[in-house]
Order: sequence, then C-alpha cells, then structure tokens
Amino acid sequence: MRFVWRFVRGLLVVYLLLLLAMLFLENWLVYPIPPVSRGDWQPAGLEFENVYFTSADGTKLHGWLVERPNAKRAILYCHGNGEDVSMNAYVVAQLSESLDATVFVFDYRGYGHSEGSPSEAGCVEDALAAQRWLAERTGRSLDEIVVMGRSIGGAIATAVASRQGAKALVLISTFSRLTDVASLHYRWLPVRTLMKNRYDAVDQIRQYDGPVFQSHGTADWIVPIELGRRLFAAAPTQQKQFVELADRGHNDPEPASYYRELGDFLNRLE
Repeated sequence: MRFVWRFVRGLLVVYLLLLLAMLFLENWLVYPIPPVSRGDWQPAGLEFENVYFTSADGTKLHGWLVERPNAKRAILYCHGNGEDVSMNAYVVAQLSESLDATVFVFDYRGYGHSEGSPSEAGCVEDALAAQRWLAERTGRSLDEIVVMGRSIGGAIATAVASRQGAKALVLISTFSRLTDVASLHYRWLPVRTLMKNRYDAVDQIRQYDGPVFQSHGTADWIVPIELGRRLFAAAPTQQKQFVELADRGHNDPEPASYYRELGDFLNRLE
C-alpha cells in the first residue's frame, strides 16, 4: 500500500506540474502570433491603405483598408489567431472584387504592427474600435457594416455584432466556445474551469438578431463542424444560412462557390 500511495502521489505531482505549465502557456497557445518577418507586407497586385487607429484603452493598432469606389458594402474582417494582416491579401482581394466591397482587415493587439499584448477582452475591444473606424471612414452606421471573422476571429466578430450591431454576421470555421475546442484537444485538463480566454460565441450570438451566414469545412479536425453547427443553432434570427464545404480543413481557402453564395446572401439583404 505504501508503494501504491507513493506511485499515486508521484502521478498527482506530475499532473499538477503539467497543469501549472499549461496555465502558464495558455496565452501562447491561444495566440500563436506569427513573426512579422514571415508576412508579405507589400503584396503584388493589392492596392491598400495602411491605417493606424486606437482601441478604447489607447492601444495603437494597424490595418489595411482596401477601398473600392462607390462600393456596394463595407466589410470588417477579423482574422484567425495564427495569422496577421499580411497573410490575408488574397482573402481581402477576393472579398472586395467578388462582393463589390470596401474591406478593412486589422491586427489585434500584439499582432503584426499593432502594439500591446493579446487578451480576450483586448481583442474584442480592438474589433469594436475597428468597426467604429470603418463606419466613420465610409460614412455608414455601425449596423450597415458587414462583420466577418474566421475561427477565433469569428468569435470576436460575433461579440462585435452583439454589442454594436451589423448588416450581417459572416462566420468561417467558427466554434461555439473556445473551451469546447480546448476540451476536445486536451481531454485530460479541466479547461472549462480554468481557461481565462473563453470566447463564448454561443452566448454572444444569442444577443444578436441580425442575419448570419456561416460556413464550415467537413474535414476540419481543429474545430469540428459539430461545434460550428452548435453555434449556428443558437443564432435567434430566421435570416441565416449554413454552408458545408466538402472535404475542407480548418485552414483551407474557400472555393469560388463560397463567394458566390455569400454574395447572393448579402444581395438578398439589400
């Protein structure tokens, strides 16, 4: 019995040390910020304006504005957690051209050329400030801005729409809650209890009654499509559409058909 107790005690000590290590590494895991040197900050063929603006707490942020003369709509794009503005040239170009839109993509605090360090509250405040900046720049009201996000950016976009409104909320590969994702990948950790960054998109989307267009890849193992469907089911609006992208993984680009379907959805709102 003494040997068994020593063995169990040793396992407990190891588990607690691992638990402390994961708590310490949480922000690093949630926000895997790419080095600035990795990106292409002067992408060929993309005409954009470097924009600097501030978040509510004074943090200086950076983004790209792809402005289209007499654009039919304005889109705020919130990127994923492992990328920055420089990695989204193709996406913003596609959105601008295929949807006749002025597009604003920005970096959360700590990403790219934005100052500060990321946190859930900080990233949401940054996106709120970005929507306000875009609305002022384009002469639109906040609820005339299409708010769009991918992965964790979708959770951030949902928080923005719930607080400031949106013409439509567009979500790509977005989860129900970040704790739901973490509990799938770290089943041996009490993540639902201990995580600081929770991104409860289900709770946020219940507070937004506007149109929702959501897409998800069927081969997404990082954020399984079931979590996307859970979020979609929580949206109270009747103006919503869920698009399955067959055999697409979490980081695969959207096919041309995606932009056509999104365009049709947004046109029906005009």
